[in-house]
Amino acid sequence: MSNSLLRSFALSALCLFPSLPASSEGFVGAYLAGQSARFSADFEASALYYTRALALDPTNAHLMNVASAAYVSKGDLASAVPIARSLDQTGTDNLIANIVLASNDIIEGDYAAVTKRLEAGGEVGPIATELLAAWAAIGEGKMSRALELFDEMALEPGLGGIAAFHKALALGSVGDFEGAEAILSNSQGTNLEHTRLSLIAHLQVLSQLERNQDALDILKLFYGDGDVDPEFSAIKEKLEAGETVPFTAARNPREGAAQSFFTLAEIFAQEAAPDHTILYSRAAEFLNPEHLPALLLTAGLLEELEQYELANAAYAKVPEGSVVYHVAEMGRSETLRKAGKPDEAIEVLTALADEYPTLPSVSIALGDLYRSEERYAEAAEAYDAALALFPDDLPGTWFIYYSRGICYERLDEWEKAEADFRKALSFNENQPQVLNYLGYSMVEKNINLDEALEMIETAVAARPRDGYIIDSLAWVYYKLGRFEDAVAPMEKAAVLEPLDPIVSDHLGDVLWMVGRKNEASFQWRRALSLEPEEEEADRIRRKLEVGLDVVLEEEALETDKTQ
Repeated sequence: MSNSLLRSFALSALCLFPSLPASSEGFVGAYLAGQSARFSADFEASALYYTRALALDPTNAHLMNVASAAYVSKGDLASAVPIARSLDQTGTDNLIANIVLASNDIIEGDYAAVTKRLEAGGEVGPIATELLAAWAAIGEGKMSRALELFDEMALEPGLGGIAAFHKALALGSVGDFEGAEAILSNSQGTNLEHTRLSLIAHLQVLSQLERNQDALDILKLFYGDGDVDPEFSAIKEKLEAGETVPFTAARNPREGAAQSFFTLAEIFAQEAAPDHTILYSRAAEFLNPEHLPALLLTAGLLEELEQYELANAAYAKVPEGSVVYHVAEMGRSETLRKAGKPDEAIEVLTALADEYPTLPSVSIALGDLYRSEERYAEAAEAYDAALALFPDDLPGTWFIYYSRGICYERLDEWEKAEADFRKALSFNENQPQVLNYLGYSMVEKNINLDEALEMIETAVAARPRDGYIIDSLAWVYYKLGRFEDAVAPMEKAAVLEPLDPIVSDHLGDVLWMVGRKNEASFQWRRALSLEPEEEEADRIRRKLEVGLDVVLEEEALETDKTQ
């Protein structure tokens, strides 16, 4: 970066934060590097550079805030604590400082300090503040007060289910399994939402009450036999053997507090930015390193933020032999793929498939990975292995048949491909992806064009804003010689998918056929600028040279020669 640009950025920073010392070039460089790293979600670098800047301006509240957030996000609470303490001493109420210091107090067992902070208005986030207050009360030995806080929270609109779940966990943590079961079974009319976590807690509570058969009945109701899910399979095995399943949903106030942060992280994961959500999933991790859903959520957020090394480190925290180890390894494989390491990603999944030969999700993931790498024969074999683990008539397998059909189509094994596509449609007859792929394939092969048109029209009705499906509709019109009908949908497809070379190429062909040859040439040049496959690029160049009519004649003659 040039000195003039550096000064310009420095002046901008000083305008935004007047307290920054303009005289320190070292400070400005560190601050700007920290800002750049922060905007790209590089938590390792932002923590490093903000700390350097903070050393040169140790009273800067803004730097304390962003440095604390960077350390929390990268998974280093210990380094965030002293910075958060300094920020807290400035007298300003700060969300990051509250999260860090409340978490540290819980780790140290000082629940009175947590209560004092929250009662003084130290917010740790919506919902989490109220939940944490109740769990802190339990930590202080004030169970009655905690139950009051849960009941007060339940009166707030939309929070009844969350409050009820945590109240059940709280009762279970002190051995009141009857009270917990009354809530988890909804016998008290709490309208508790059934989630994976609430179901696991309910199964554990019933087992503690020596009601294993009731637990098995509930498991079957929500998850069938549960055999394809390692976590539920392990619980089922214990229940059937007459063993008591331990209550691990929240064994103490610290784990309850972890669940409080995770509850908010789950909500934020649906609607908030990942770099904000991760503060809460990390807090849950700090308080309960065995909170596997929090570990997986953190890893997924880091993957979404393209912080692949940190994501891999998060996935690696899930211990081998854990009931969700296969989920972590599939996540790690996907992270490696996104990081441009497909061979390593395949190595992870092939090892996992050997370890979990009866788990279809692993074989499906391996098939998807091979397919993304255009290794279609190996992908088809992986899908074969997955399908062998399901009954033939299971509707949920439609996507596996569809995926294997794509592989066969790419391998030029059309009969197998068509059979798989039609099998998928037998489960879900109006599925737009399958209808479009099968319809478009038939158009390209110039077979069953009327049926293809009907399929693609159905797909368009289901997804009227999908540019690729609309391209298929226009293309079948083109193949049927209905060129005027093809123009409008093809133009719409080009608007919806402006960066796809095939769509622009198709638009050029349609425009040529209706006599708009200058516009056709423009679209073909546009298609070339979008870097199509070399074979397609050669065909486009030939069309620009001699026109579509001549190209079609040449292709017809070539076809006659090969027949």
